[in-house]
Amino acid sequence: MHTDLRLSSTFPAWLPEAVRLYLDHTEEGLSLRALARREGCHASTVMRHVRRCESRRDDPLVDEALAAFGRSQGRGPIPARKDRSDMTAPIRPDASSSLRPASLDETTITREARRILRRLAEPQTLLAVAPDMEKAAVLRTLPDGGTARMAVVDRAVAQAFALKDWIACRKPGRIATYEITATGRAALRRIVEAEEGGRSRGLSEAVQPFAAQHRDWAEREIRDEDGPRRVRYNAAESPVAVLARRRDKDGRPFLSAELIEAAERLREDFELAQMGPRVAQNWDRFLTGADRGAFRPDAGGAEGPRQARERVAAALRDLGPGLGDMVLRCCCFLEGLEAAERRMGWSARSGKIVLRIALQRLRRHYDETYGRSRPLIG
Repeated sequence: MHTDLRLSSTFPAWLPEAVRLYLDHTEEGLSLRALARREGCHASTVMRHVRRCESRRDDPLVDEALAAFGRSQGRGPIPARKDRSDMTAPIRPDASSSLRPASLDETTITREARRILRRLAEPQTLLAVAPDMEKAAVLRTLPDGGTARMAVVDRAVAQAFALKDWIACRKPGRIATYEITATGRAALRRIVEAEEGGRSRGLSEAVQPFAAQHRDWAEREIRDEDGPRRVRYNAAESPVAVLARRRDKDGRPFLSAELIEAAERLREDFELAQMGPRVAQNWDRFLTGADRGAFRPDAGGAEGPRQARERVAAALRDLGPGLGDMVLRCCCFLEGLEAAERRMGWSARSGKIVLRIALQRLRRHYDETYGRSRPLIG
């Protein structure tokens, strides 16, 4: 058991776990059951990882990388697959190459990923590699049919990208071409968000790269008692959706399905209200401290947006100050709970309770005014 752990630790930390299991099985001769006991999982799980890694040996960069790791263990290269049609082709670079995948560290891979994956994410761009090339090239197809070289990257780095499933072989052959995968695009977003978040948005977002990859940050200008200001929000998800995933101390959802529907109904009307000629509706008049009596829901707009503005105005008037502020900020402006708490001068973690009370009142308003018959557009 101690020997198994020692052998596994000889691989770099960035190497995917599936590749580690494959190398331990093929290079060190560890059985699937022994690896399963070491990892604390079922043998069938290890077998799936090993088989998937073996099936990727048709990818030239993956094959080269696995062979390089085999040489780094001092047992010679891992044998090529017997069913390969290009076994006689010199697909592997010279073993005397100074840079190998085993010598790379996470910092180098991340730095190169930011540079290369960014290029590959652009349209009409691919990565090309040939057996006699020490480096891989990022090429773009021009409108006239030609190609332009956008960047170059060490072959070992490209091999690491392939092992991490950030790029996939699009066309094998003498000159193999690769394109970025969905996993690669997600990794690029994590890297960019982590670096930019550490500089401009604080440590909390920088240490949550996997959550950041699913966010779509946007800005909206709103006006309140302090004047106009820009609010940064996640357009891919509302604060209500985040709160809906939480559960109370009894294990029940913090927000019921009826409350979530009420929030989405208000947001739908709010978005419809912006589709008329007056897209810059002055909703800040409904925030605490503003002149509610001077609000005019429409000034000659289309019938659909006008009615939507009237429904939003009626809901906010029914909720009143405080509760109306909360649903307008969180459901319509998509302002986060913490930001809303700061703007309202409330204590920390009180916003979710106020929001739930506001949604309960909003749900009652919809039931008493319109009933439950009007469905959401989406």
